[in-house]
Amino acid sequence: MDIIRVKDRDFKLFLPKETITARIAETAQRINEELAGKNPLFLAVLNGSFMFAADLMKQITIPCEISFIKLASYEGMQQGGKVREVFGLSERIDGRTVVIVEDIVDSGRTMLQLLDSLNTRNPAEIHIATFLFKPAALSCPLTLDYVAFEIPNDFVVGYGMDYDGFGRNLDQVYTVIP
Repeated sequence: MDIIRVKDRDFKLFLPKETITARIAETAQRINEELAGKNPLFLAVLNGSFMFAADLMKQITIPCEISFIKLASYEGMQQGGKVREVFGLSERIDGRTVVIVEDIVDSGRTMLQLLDSLNTRNPAEIHIATFLFKPAALSCPLTLDYVAFEIPNDFVVGYGMDYDGFGRNLDQVYTVIP
């Protein structure tokens, strides 16, 4: 079992890169089939989704575009406050099919606030594609259209996700060792 150290914590291998690659290809295939003819705008949420978005887009074969948005969600030092748009969306989305590309969905509160914000711009439809989903942590009603992996409610790092800013560059996903 692969063990790595990120800052002051040890993590064990959870999703190897071969498994990640295969599942992203499957997810992209579903998107290619279901959104054919819709010219979707993929909206990647930074920072965490950058690896997933890049690998997903390499597998998308339908005509499409991609843009990026950076969100912050906090109250003081606690996550979970109001979403604040850091880098906004410059493309018009009225009448467009939008696919939000996210690294991980846990409580779902940030995603709901993003959906509320995007819906004010009158898209034709919005889909959500997430690399990881923690069903046990979901605290609000939310429909996820494309989920690469459902995982337990554990802290993970790698493949774009970080621990205090570190570990985003890892090409596999690791879970914290309690």
